[in-house]
Amino acid sequence: MRLLVQRVSRAQAEVDGPAGREVAGRIGPGLLVLAGFGQADTPALPDSRLWAAMLSKLLTLRIFPDQAGKLNLSLTDRALAGQGGGLLLVSQFTLYADTRRGRRPSFTGAAAPDVALALYRRLACDLAAQAPGDFAQGVFGAEMFLDFVNWGPVTILLDSSDFMG
Repeated sequence: MRLLVQRVSRAQAEVDGPAGREVAGRIGPGLLVLAGFGQADTPALPDSRLWAAMLSKLLTLRIFPDQAGKLNLSLTDRALAGQGGGLLLVSQFTLYADTRRGRRPSFTGAAAPDVALALYRRLACDLAAQAPGDFAQGVFGAEMFLDFVNWGPVTILLDSSDFMG
């Protein structure tokens, strides 16, 4: 599992609907999280310590500034202080792109769509239950239009392979 975490002042995911573009999810200050699943990710992943560690790291990662301007506060800290703590989750299989050969990325490292959908749904459920502030999400498998302001900019990759050991 890979989570690309972006600190944002606002973010929204839009999809094409019958009446034109529709907002699927929107947050104020918080985190935009792009989530991708790889071939090694199985349906057993959500019941593992690795899953719990990744979610804990995401929610407690100290990437928000304190009063001195130091990156010392987590999403949870900001939400508890009433300073916003939204989380927008968007599926992103392209996090597993292999660009080592040629000019066209290969996505064979990404999980099969049915496995990824089940893992994404579980991730959304777990994050909705644990997120300290507003929770929103995009639409799995849809072409989306993301509109966000990366605050910092701060962008961090959490890769489950870094948590194994």
